[in-house]
Amino acid sequence: MPRLLALLLFVAALPHSAQAQPPAREPNADGPLEMTELPAGHLPPVDAIGNYTIGPEYQVDPSTEPQPGVPRGEVTKLTMRSEDSKLYPGIAREQGTFGTPDPDNPAKLIVTTSGPAPYTRRVEVYVPQQLDRSQPAPLIVGADGPDPLLFATLDNLIAEGRVPPMVAVSIANGSGDAQGSQRGLEYDTLSPKYAEFVETEVLPLVERECGVTITKDPDARATMGCSSGAACALTMAWYRPDLYHRVLSYSGTYVNQQWPWNPDTPGGAWDYHERIIPNSPRKPLRIWLHVSDRDLLNPNVMRDGMHDWVIANQRMARVLAAKEYDYQFVFSRGSKHCDGAVKRQTLAGALEWLWGDF
Repeated sequence: MPRLLALLLFVAALPHSAQAQPPAREPNADGPLEMTELPAGHLPPVDAIGNYTIGPEYQVDPSTEPQPGVPRGEVTKLTMRSEDSKLYPGIAREQGTFGTPDPDNPAKLIVTTSGPAPYTRRVEVYVPQQLDRSQPAPLIVGADGPDPLLFATLDNLIAEGRVPPMVAVSIANGSGDAQGSQRGLEYDTLSPKYAEFVETEVLPLVERECGVTITKDPDARATMGCSSGAACALTMAWYRPDLYHRVLSYSGTYVNQQWPWNPDTPGGAWDYHERIIPNSPRKPLRIWLHVSDRDLLNPNVMRDGMHDWVIANQRMARVLAAKEYDYQFVFSRGSKHCDGAVKRQTLAGALEWLWGDF
């Protein structure tokens, strides 16, 4: 293998944090996008639709931290194993490997080092004290769990009446990242499969072990995630709007990471803003999304022009506006991919906005 190609493969396989930091971009990096610039520490109104810029200084919203006198929800820890799953028996890509672009199609990655592999995943279930367990409960499903920040924030928002009492199910991924991994298979695939996994394998376990009944009303169900987990959150609602109407997305991976390659969606999640949303009837979805000015810019070995997280999320905001979706887009300055400071300032407001019409 030529040394340059070997080096490119090695860099592409590194975690994002080990790669060169992307340059800071502006909210209009992909062309004009009408933005409202907010003062330091401020958040978009919880009843507003549109595009907002925040940062570069961030403040911790007290609503994301445990507060004295606020009832704490009960958190139950569960374990799921690949051998018990009918939908995801488990795969993994060999450590230190990535893939090679198809010489006839730069948008298609050939991965020969992925094969069957077992996994164990954690699931944490938050049940607020205020929940009436005799009634079907509203639900939020989170990717890449557990998520104690979410649980603490729900404690405060529920106590203040800013969101309804709801069950939060925080599901860890099945390991790995990107093409050829279990996480990539779950999160980057455009299909209803992951939503069906949650519906048929995760939620029955939650109901049985935690003594709750989850509502079937899609307007009382939300999804959330960061990076590929955010793409997964949108995919769950897009392909199963009968199950979910609300989506919360941080640094969404609306780029070309789907594997195996699918000719029906050849650009993976990049297709959402390229053609799927523009060419589809408006769905009953309410979507909050975010991207950072130093979010990922990872052309890797594919050089397909579909691996820029900033451009992808700006285009998402543009197509959602064009189709008249209820959406809110936040662009954060001085921040990076899945930035913790951004989440600690924005999560409470994002959740309140997400449930604002409930």
